[in-house]
Amino acid sequence: MRAIADIDSSLLRQVRRRRAQVRAWWHTLQMAAQIVVLMLSPSSYTGPRARQVLSHLVVAVWPMLPWFLVLSALISLVIIRIVTATAASYGLSQYALEVLVRTLVLELIPLFAALFVALRHAMPGAEQLRQQLDARQRAGRHIPGIAGLAGTLLPRALASGHAVVLLASLSGVVALVLTYLLVHGFSPWALPSYTHDVGRVFSPVVSLIFVLKTAFFSLAVAVVPLAGAAEPDEHGRYRAHSDMTAFARLFSVLLMVEIASLAGNYY
Repeated sequence: MRAIADIDSSLLRQVRRRRAQVRAWWHTLQMAAQIVVLMLSPSSYTGPRARQVLSHLVVAVWPMLPWFLVLSALISLVIIRIVTATAASYGLSQYALEVLVRTLVLELIPLFAALFVALRHAMPGAEQLRQQLDARQRAGRHIPGIAGLAGTLLPRALASGHAVVLLASLSGVVALVLTYLLVHGFSPWALPSYTHDVGRVFSPVVSLIFVLKTAFFSLAVAVVPLAGAAEPDEHGRYRAHSDMTAFARLFSVLLMVEIASLAGNYY
């Protein structure tokens, strides 16, 4: 009988865990829909809310920008050197540029920018938000529903999303410049052929998938951490939760977007 009771309690815990996961994802989808609607509203970019968005964007981007560019440049240098040296050793130097653009600019840099903004800005901001909601709940103050929270979270979400797009764009340009300098040096005569080769990689379909992937990356970083912070537990309380759980949820969304983009580009 005790073994049967243990099995029943284990199944009950599994059911509760699955139900909590479904509730968390449903809350995230609802919050994402509310924030996307507000993002598409022109009134979100005028008046006091526009100043809030700009202030959050400065706080999100400015402290990270120098370190991110330096780190992305160093990583790009290492990857460019490895790819060019490997291609030259096998007599495949003519394919090195295409491989670099496809792997570095199209795949690695957007994912790196999304993870960098998530770890340095979005997730700490989400934890700070959860502490504020917990303090507000302890003080007996009213906490609005999903629609009201979405309006409050909009400046933070826009700042995180724009930070991903801005850092990915700047680091992509830096990677392309470094690739030219390492392959052709400071000679300007190879610039027409270089731009032609890069433009050949960015076909209309590849460019569309790249833009959509970056947009979904920015939306995931903007919404998923904040939605997790604004989600009450089963008792309706806003207590601190594991950072690994929030990061795993965000990384799973980024991974699904990355897999969809790879399928669109290469299958």
